Amino acid sequence: MRLPNNTENNLSVGDIIELLTSEAKQTQLVLGQSSHSVRCSALKKIAEKIRTSHKQIMDANHQDLHNANDKQLSASFIDRLTLNTDRIEAMATGVEAIADMPDPLGKSLAKWDVPSGLEIERVSTALGVIGIIYESRPNVTVDAGALCLKSGNAAILRGGSDSFHSSMLLTELIQDCLEDEGLPRSVVQMIPNSDRQAVNELLQAAGKVDVIVPRGGKSLVSLVQERARVPVFAHLEGICHVYVTESADADMAREVTLNAKMRRTGICGACETLLIDRSVAQSLLPNIASALLEAGCELRGDMEARHIIPSIHQANEEDWHTEYLDAILSIKIVAGFEDAISHISKYSSGHTETIITQNSQLMNRFLSEVDSAIVMANASTQFADGGEFGMGAEIGIATGKLHARGPVGLEQLTSFKYNVRGHGEIRK
Repeated sequence: MRLPNNTENNLSVGDIIELLTSEAKQTQLVLGQSSHSVRCSALKKIAEKIRTSHKQIMDANHQDLHNANDKQLSASFIDRLTLNTDRIEAMATGVEAIADMPDPLGKSLAKWDVPSGLEIERVSTALGVIGIIYESRPNVTVDAGALCLKSGNAAILRGGSDSFHSSMLLTELIQDCLEDEGLPRSVVQMIPNSDRQAVNELLQAAGKVDVIVPRGGKSLVSLVQERARVPVFAHLEGICHVYVTESADADMAREVTLNAKMRRTGICGACETLLIDRSVAQSLLPNIASALLEAGCELRGDMEARHIIPSIHQANEEDWHTEYLDAILSIKIVAGFEDAISHISKYSSGHTETIITQNSQLMNRFLSEVDSAIVMANASTQFADGGEFGMGAEIGIATGKLHARGPVGLEQLTSFKYNVRGHGEIRK
């Protein structure tokens, strides 16, 4: 369905959401019954369409960037909004990776017989209609559309107003490829205006939308969690930690911390707090801090950290609670493993934590005892990404404990049902 412009047809925002959800419900049934080969073929066409539409995508993104610069939005925000040749190619290769993955639908998850004679099988199914609400990253349009297509789900996308032109164009490119493969265009739909009321309407669409996935900052996710009458896969914020132990390799500690913070500061997997054992702080922290400062990172430390590096700013209680999404890092000196675990338990948002250590016992304890969605050892927190996990792509990171946790990829976008085969059995 090509949705008419509401300003020309006097449609309210509620009418638009009603049309989108109704269409999505119908076309999801078609998609859910489509063959894996058709879905894969559509995905491969999407990847190629992205490559051949490079100029159109850059032109649309340039329009969004021009508007963002006029609004004097932050550098980290503009970085998330920006598409370039590498990022466009990354979108295409991500779609191809999804296409090459096994079919997540119709998988036999378990099978058993019961004394009554019934044969029971648990089989994977699509979730249904998924609403994805996101802010400035236009690449989410492609990641979400491709993952939903592969997993047999209809997608209703609501990109941020600042990425409107980029996201609308990418949606249209996806729809063209769906149509080429005989699939309904409305398998992937974008809400065609930037009215904030559309978010409220989507969140209230219980019975029409099966799950909402918000991807954005704390204010967006808080709003979604507070107002949704639809189940939500979400993380509120990414307060991620790097913990450098007394047995850490000095070069590894420096390079991993630098990458975890500075590779891309505006993503949810960026490190926000560095914890370092007191026994090695004097020897390791100056080298780590020097690399961060040289890269343009502002450092905020507790009293012990400032005693070692007097030039850094004083950290306060609020810093331990803050997701900066910017070139700012807080530093705390800890007494040892138990102190570090205690700090993470108190201040972490449950997203991603990593330990830098050569002590295998401590490594295993960290992996076992830290209760975050993603727990790492001797690796940058910036690997907290579905593509890096071999999932092809992700819609977001979920920090809840029900159904989906960590990167929300293909398997997390499926549910299951029980198929029961009998032979005329009746229950006594």
